Amino acid sequence: MMDCDTTGIEPDLALVKNKKLVGGGTMRIVNQTVPRALLRLGYTQEQAEAIVAYISEHNSVLDAPALKEEHMPVFDTSMGEQAIHYMGHVKMMAAVQPFISGAISKTVNMPEDVTVEEVEEMFVEGWRLGLKAVAIYRNNCKVAQPLSADSRKKDAAAAAALAEGARPERRRLPASRPARTISFSVGDADGYITAGEYPDDGIGEIFLKVAKQGSTLAGVMDAFAISVSLGLQYGVPLEAYVEKFVNMRFEPSGITTDPDVRFASSLVDYIFRRLALEYLPEDKRTALGIRSIEERKTANGNGDDHAPVQASYAPSAPVELPVTEVNKPSSKVIDAPLCYACGSKMQPAGSCYVCGSCGATSGCS
Repeated sequence: MMDCDTTGIEPDLALVKNKKLVGGGTMRIVNQTVPRALLRLGYTQEQAEAIVAYISEHNSVLDAPALKEEHMPVFDTSMGEQAIHYMGHVKMMAAVQPFISGAISKTVNMPEDVTVEEVEEMFVEGWRLGLKAVAIYRNNCKVAQPLSADSRKKDAAAAAALAEGARPERRRLPASRPARTISFSVGDADGYITAGEYPDDGIGEIFLKVAKQGSTLAGVMDAFAISVSLGLQYGVPLEAYVEKFVNMRFEPSGITTDPDVRFASSLVDYIFRRLALEYLPEDKRTALGIRSIEERKTANGNGDDHAPVQASYAPSAPVELPVTEVNKPSSKVIDAPLCYACGSKMQPAGSCYVCGSCGATSGCS
């Protein structure tokens, strides 16, 4: 509203800003004070336009055409290659402090390599100059900071890394490869999963056939399968997909024809449970709460997945069972789906699930 590039006495973060447009998108603009400053310093209109164009591309005045070296400090910013010295912030506040009754809300930007002694010296100098408060920020002191002037450096470093061969490589499957096809039914939806494999080296692609060809569901699942296949070929482990997609809930959902996965909260939930059972080792699946019916029977001895822990010990030598073993919820409890009727967490009931809120069941109890 006031046609200012900054508010208060805070210097500009950088000479170039990205402005969000009302209709969408962004516009890259140079600090509007720069052209006026160049004309005030005696540069021609053509020289000023060339310098502004250079700043827009490089976010710096270093090596800008026609710009005199003695004028470069005029365009220093709070961060970046030409950063104002942190004592410049302190002295600016000291110049304004006598005219203000309270403290000044302004941060002193300090470089990443500043020492503890330099920070101490800065605070003492602020006290000598009569400041009522001093706030500091050391560059990159946080894992993620909201503002940075080094984005172009990072982009250049990333581009250099790619040029040096750091680009991930796609490992394509051979023209002739083994595959498994699994038919399934989830609720009222029928389909097929075809998993292509590297010879003797696990899954490398999936194809999904759901509903009629040309339908929205078939198209979405086809695109989803292509995306997952590309991820697998670029090195994303199947375990990562399973961890993200199991228990995802949307229609169609419900009872399945798979004895190992009796209920699925969505097609994606079923697909990755089945792929986990086919391709992941038992220890990884157990950690994710996915086990076949035979594994559940073997683990509990009697087929009851939530049976109490049994302990065998001699009466003359009592054994204290670890609390973590007794109180640890079973995988069936952890893996219980949400009720398709009311959305509450269901509870194990025999080999199926029942909702404690509305009484609905997964269909077999």
